[in-house]
Amino acid sequence: MPSYMLQVAYTSEMIKAAIANPKDRTQHISKVIENLGGTMHGIWFCLGDYDVVTVYDMPDNEAATALSLAITGGGAVKALKTTPLLSVAEAFSAMYKAHDCGYKPMKIDK
Repeated sequence: MPSYMLQVAYTSEMIKAAIANPKDRTQHISKVIENLGGTMHGIWFCLGDYDVVTVYDMPDNEAATALSLAITGGGAVKALKTTPLLSVAEAFSAMYKAHDCGYKPMKIDK
């Protein structure tokens, strides 16, 4: 099953609400992912451009997109980024395929 990383940046209103009434939404988010046929590996708060990172597996891109749409449509986020993840084995397989595919760069005249 494909793996994904979801990065979420909350709106200032959401951050204000979370500070006023903190709630652990781990179980809720995990259940939403399960409802879409997936499995959540973890959720982390972070510093930087995004406030939360979640890593999960989904059966396909359609299910991963449904999660992104549902979260974005909820109005609590100002930015969301979904990144497909490859295992080390998948990355090496891609490297071997790239090596053997026959691509040659275009020559650049100087």
